[in-house]
Amino acid sequence: MTAPPNGRSLRRTLAATVSMALAAAGTLVAVALAPEAHAAGVPAPSPVGVSGRGAAVPFKEQEAEYAATNGTLIGPDRLYGHLPSEASGRQAVTLDAPGEYVEFTLTAPANAMSFRYSLPDNAAGTGRDASLDLKIDGNQLKSVPVTSKYGWYYGGYPFNNNPGDSNPHHFYDETRTLLGSTLPAGTKVRLQVSSTSASPTFTIDLADFEQVGAPIGKPSGALDVVSDFGADPTGAADSTAKIQAAVDAGKAQGRAVYIPQGTFQVRDHIVVDQVTLAGAGPWYSVLTGRDPVNRAKAVGVYGKYANQGGSKNVTLKDFAILGDIRERVDDDQVNAIGGALSNSTVDNVWLQHTKCGAWMDGPMDNFTIKNSRILDQTADGVNFHMGVTNSTVTNTFVRNTGDDGLAMWAENIPNVKNKFTYNTVILPILANNIVTYGGKDITISDNVMADTVTNGGGLHVANRYPGVNSGQGTAVSGTTTAARNTLIRAGNNDYNWQFGVGAVWFSGLNEALDATVNITDTEILDSSYAAIMNIEGATKGLHFENVRIDGAGTYALQIQAPGNASFTNVTATHIAQSNPIHNCVGSGFVITRGTGNSGWYADPPACTGTWPDPKWTNGGVPGGGPTTPPTDPPTDPPTDPTLNLAKGRPVTETSHTDVYPATKAVDGDADTYWESANNAFPQSLTVDLGAAQAVKRVVLKLPPATAWATRTQTLSVLGSTDNSTFTTLKPSAGYTFNPSSGNTATISLGGTATRYLRVTVTGNTGWPAAQLSELEAYTG
Repeated sequence: MTAPPNGRSLRRTLAATVSMALAAAGTLVAVALAPEAHAAGVPAPSPVGVSGRGAAVPFKEQEAEYAATNGTLIGPDRLYGHLPSEASGRQAVTLDAPGEYVEFTLTAPANAMSFRYSLPDNAAGTGRDASLDLKIDGNQLKSVPVTSKYGWYYGGYPFNNNPGDSNPHHFYDETRTLLGSTLPAGTKVRLQVSSTSASPTFTIDLADFEQVGAPIGKPSGALDVVSDFGADPTGAADSTAKIQAAVDAGKAQGRAVYIPQGTFQVRDHIVVDQVTLAGAGPWYSVLTGRDPVNRAKAVGVYGKYANQGGSKNVTLKDFAILGDIRERVDDDQVNAIGGALSNSTVDNVWLQHTKCGAWMDGPMDNFTIKNSRILDQTADGVNFHMGVTNSTVTNTFVRNTGDDGLAMWAENIPNVKNKFTYNTVILPILANNIVTYGGKDITISDNVMADTVTNGGGLHVANRYPGVNSGQGTAVSGTTTAARNTLIRAGNNDYNWQFGVGAVWFSGLNEALDATVNITDTEILDSSYAAIMNIEGATKGLHFENVRIDGAGTYALQIQAPGNASFTNVTATHIAQSNPIHNCVGSGFVITRGTGNSGWYADPPACTGTWPDPKWTNGGVPGGGPTTPPTDPPTDPPTDPTLNLAKGRPVTETSHTDVYPATKAVDGDADTYWESANNAFPQSLTVDLGAAQAVKRVVLKLPPATAWATRTQTLSVLGSTDNSTFTTLKPSAGYTFNPSSGNTATISLGGTATRYLRVTVTGNTGWPAAQLSELEAYTG
């Protein structure tokens, strides 16, 4: 990644000069156009190359929909679960016959390329391998391997690899290749199908072309993991222990550790502390691998965990970590970078195919990620989790994460004075481009956020998720600064809520968001639903100044919770609804209008009781919104030991009486309950958790009211992965429910992977039927 030029901060302007001709509207919006000579697709604003904002990337990007092709254009389409919805700009090109191609013309010299593509999954859900021909000016250069083994997830959160389940998503992947020599501007680079025997289709989204410099040599005095410690640069042998030995020696001797050119098999964490680990460059020095037996062990470079004292004074630079993570298991520590790293820097690293690019567990202080690329993760790109302070992600390019692109989560311990600046965050497949869950004096500025896919927005500030509250000092507090950001096609439908999430949105779910939040000098372009939204609890202290809204699929403002906000020099154009505000809380949300506003205010606002379908605009061309949501949408919260996996999930019963069905046992309300038919033991209740989970604790409840006398129910707990063959997780025993202790029984389990969780009741001393007000399941 190219470092930002000196004096970059001096080029910040009131609004970033991103510009593109809106074909239908005749107005000017600040984003770069694809070359008109090859404009097969609908012109759409690009998130790459926005002047003065986002990461200063070393590549020139070209979209397939504007290249020469004899394939089929797909999109624009933002409907979750549709192949174009996860493409950059929501458009791509599908090739489905030998001889079909996409051909790019270089606009600058390049000796390397990466391209983003999608292949179909196979019937087993393990993905397929194929290849594409790479031709230079019509001549065959090589065949490039492509695969779908890192894509295609199904079902509910945290998803699975079962094609028989519903809700397919996470379709795309990226690969990279060196071109062998420097090709001049004007060279035609073609990706062409030679055979469809291995894959019936190849969908090309985009290509990035760059000039990669020569390998970086070994620093003077550095230890070499190959020549000094015997690590294998061919990748044939496991080099974990040898690289760890080099790192330990580097710390002991006060010397840097060098990773020369090569691909090194690493099957567990390399633990670093007070050492520099440097490579020859991310195109040359690659760490990869995963334990062939224990799949919870995989390549990663970690600081010591905070409860082990943490690590400090670490530099990681100029190498790549290319993992082999093909599923999402939130309990597995299979991130590229992790642990606690205080007073440390990650510089010019390429992180791909791991669970998270960097999940940092504090307390820790003064940590920086810069000049890096984070691609194709199964979960977050970066998460500053739990007591991370004075830390930064800057000039970093993030694309195709399985959850939040860049996140801060102040769980139980305050996050303070962290910054996300000059980053480009594109296509988080779930949740938000950039978010802070709690946090004090947080800065999110000079970023570009684009193409949110589902269940999130572009920029999110919230008191949400476990451990975020003012009692622990972890809620949003002080001043949150969000300045000079550009959001493009941000926000999308949340299929749990059944309405759209705003490009910029705020939540007070855990408690009211009551702090100073300044949104200034910002562009919100072509939002999929509302441009600005608040929901849950209350949101107070919002200030919008010098904000340009151009294009919103529904409303300029979507007000769903009380609070207050001020608006000065906020303009809105091309809002889909004739009334630009949806507000059903009335005077509960107080708007203070300064000078220079236009296009977003109405009195009275709309309060329709129904949500309109969005009208999406790519370059001013309207398109209809979704009509049918997926049948099994993902849930929003991340897996957490305190998350009740059974809440709201599908549930079946052997019987019920009167108005007491099984759904009452998973509705989150302890005052409602399931009751089976009377005098007909055994009776059971089975909940589908959506995917196999390591259930370690089941909590059973009856209504807490003292009207319920103490009783003992005799029951067992069973589990299954297929809803056909069940195994006993806890044998039959009596469990006492006593109103004086909350009418609750807790059952510890061994963590057996379970999708279908069943409780079978054979007796009840208080009533001749099975009774449960809540069946709760936890991983911890």
